[in-house]
Amino acid sequence: MISSRRTSTLLAALSVTGLMLTGCSSNEPAAAAKESDSVVVREQWVKATDPGMTAAFAELQNTGDSDVHVVGASSPASSRIELHEMATGADGAMVMRPKEGGFVIPAGGTHVLAAGGDHLMLMDVTSPLTPGSDAEFTLEFEDASNTTFTAQVRDFSGAQENYEPGGVDMDGSSTSAPAHGG
Repeated sequence: MISSRRTSTLLAALSVTGLMLTGCSSNEPAAAAKESDSVVVREQWVKATDPGMTAAFAELQNTGDSDVHVVGASSPASSRIELHEMATGADGAMVMRPKEGGFVIPAGGTHVLAAGGDHLMLMDVTSPLTPGSDAEFTLEFEDASNTTFTAQVRDFSGAQENYEPGGVDMDGSSTSAPAHGG
């Protein structure tokens, strides 16, 4: 009789516990992964400069199963950043211009931002970026997510490219023609 009562009590306790656990679970679908969740930023650095213009570089690795689209960037070091590419201009010379549509980081792949190639162009650096200091950047993705990273400021004398005359900004406005940059 005592054994039967203990068994009944144990079964009742297990039933209540099972109901409590079922009540705590959710039938809601898991939140969709954000593009920023799959991006790893490596080898990041920014070219030293006085106020004016400069460029930032990095390796952007996509650890996810879908392409990721970088559509913008920002930094406290500059009031405006553009995503830039190097391309052949009308006269056959290599020129720097805004990258229409931003950067695509392929699924499981890497997109390199490098001097003489795609880069982040700081258009209006507000105070000197001195070698050895750090600058913070935020990448903005197509799904409105973002990721922040810190880049070391370094001396670099290369990459003195020109803008494509009459180029167009990411927002559709025309660009000025600065003489140096990324």
